Amino acid sequence: MLSRLFAPKVKASAHCDLPCGVYDPAQARIEAESVKAVQEKMGANDDPHFQARATVIKEQRAELAKHHVSVLWSDYFKPPHFEKYPELHQLVNDALKALSAAKGSTDPATGQKALDYIAQIDKIFWETKKA
Repeated sequence: MLSRLFAPKVKASAHCDLPCGVYDPAQARIEAESVKAVQEKMGANDDPHFQARATVIKEQRAELAKHHVSVLWSDYFKPPHFEKYPELHQLVNDALKALSAAKGSTDPATGQKALDYIAQIDKIFWETKKA
């Protein structure tokens, strides 16, 4: 009798951990754009204090971008996405590696490469949202 009394009355289910609206590759893109912008500013300013501050900011932003890409990979993308887009695992790995390279570089080309990978992830992300 107690088991019936405390048994759930409504069964709920969801296809993701949180509402899917919380995920967006734009977060990674914005941070990666910051990385590239800092790299460009570093090339135009030789002041050692500026360089030190810029390096810290660039590295922080690169880590944030990596975090956002990783969250998409681990929390948003599901097996059906990886089946439909078999290149997605490699693409995420390439984006993370490119962000690591940009983190350790002052060359804006490394920041742009990371942005290019994020753009590809973004395209796939929005295709999955249409389904």
